[in-house]
Order: sequence, then C-alpha cells, then structure tokens
Amino acid sequence: MDTPKQESLSKVPEVTLVFWIIKILATTLGETGGDAVSMSMHLGYLVSTGIFAVIFIAAVIVQVSAKRFHPVVYWTAIVSTTTVGTTLADFADRSLGIGYAGGTSILFALLVASLLIWYRVLGSVAVDTVSSPKSETFYWATIMFSQTLGTALGDWTADTTGLGYNGAAIVFGAMLAILAAAYYRTTFSRTTLFWAAFILTRPLGAVVGDFLDKPISKGGLALSRYSASATLLVLIGLCILIFSHQPAKRGH
Repeated sequence: MDTPKQESLSKVPEVTLVFWIIKILATTLGETGGDAVSMSMHLGYLVSTGIFAVIFIAAVIVQVSAKRFHPVVYWTAIVSTTTVGTTLADFADRSLGIGYAGGTSILFALLVASLLIWYRVLGSVAVDTVSSPKSETFYWATIMFSQTLGTALGDWTADTTGLGYNGAAIVFGAMLAILAAAYYRTTFSRTTLFWAAFILTRPLGAVVGDFLDKPISKGGLALSRYSASATLLVLIGLCILIFSHQPAKRGH
C-alpha cells in the first residue's frame, strides 16, 4: 500500500534547468534519429513511423505500468515521442501533401483539444498531478501531439518563411527566453508557461537537428545523422547519470 508521501509524488520529473537541457537534447535527437531511419536507411516516412510507433507504445506502457518515477524509463518514452513525431509529421506534410501550414494547423487543434479534454476530465493539466494511469494517458497523448506539431512548425518556420535553420533557431530561442522571463518576473500561470515552453522546445530541437545533418547547400552542416544521434544520446545519458532527478511533488 502506498504511503501518503508516495501518493504525493508524480510519475514525471521535477521541472528544473536539467529537465529543459535534456528535453532540448531529446528533441534534437528526435530529428536526427528520425531522419537517420527514414532517409539515411531509405525506409521512408511511413515505415519509419511504424517502427517508432511500436517503440513509443512499448515505452509508454512501461512508463505507465511503473509504480514510481524512473528517469531512464521516462526519458526513453520522451525520446520515442520525438522520433515518431518527426517521421509522422514528415509523412503527413510531404508524403500526404498536407503541407507545413496544414499539418501545423491540424496538430495544433489536436493539441489544444487534448489539453481541454484532459482539463475537463481531471480538472488540471499540471504535470505535478500526473500520477495515475488516466492522467498519464492524457499526458503522453498531449506530448505526442506537441512533439509532432513541433516538427511541422520547425520545418515551416525554417523552410517556408526563408529564415533558414539558424534564423528559426534564434526565433524559437528568443520565444523560450521570453517565457523564462515571464516565469521569473511574473505570476503568470506556471502550468501555461510549462506547456508553452514544452511545445516550443520541439521546433527548436527540430531546426537544430536539421542544421546538424542537412546538406551544406541547404544551410546545414552535413554531419552524419548516425554520429550526431549517437552524440546526442550519449549527452542525454550523461545528464541522466550525473544529475539528480526527483519526481514532481503535488502543489509545487
């Protein structure tokens, strides 16, 4: 039987600077890893999406089944959402011909709907309340939509607007800086700021990942997708091993 202290603990990590560092590394890995499988391995977007979807479902099942917070399990699930989000967005935008604008609009609507339904059913979308299978189901569905949206939004901003990968990275970085300032200098809803930042780290990671592995002729560095993905995976592993990770506590 759980103790009162255990019951107060969330199944997701406390939101700290390390959390955001790993999140950005994970979203960048999602882009390079997704492109490595779909493009470098020539498996295509649909097959790659199927592969990553299986990994995502397995990772979330393990995460939801766990009795308490496990950093490795949690971040494995996060990375799986970024990879499947990358290939799924690319499949919808490019293979199905929906386009960046159409894909971004659809995914944004799904994301908002997920948050609204979650709030209506459970009364809160705060991450420190994610401790039951039902809340975790909403949490991971919302994350899946946000990660896929981030890929489409990042590509749209970098390609369609003409900003390029560097320009898009500056835009999303500046937006995150504004959110950070709002967190420290205002009393604006912490839950709203969290989800806004969580969503924006995905397109930032997407454009940084594209910058690393896209051809020089397209504004990238033309680095190996495999080596870039391996390096990012090692950095994530080091962050998990070196730094302390605590579950979020309710009411904090």
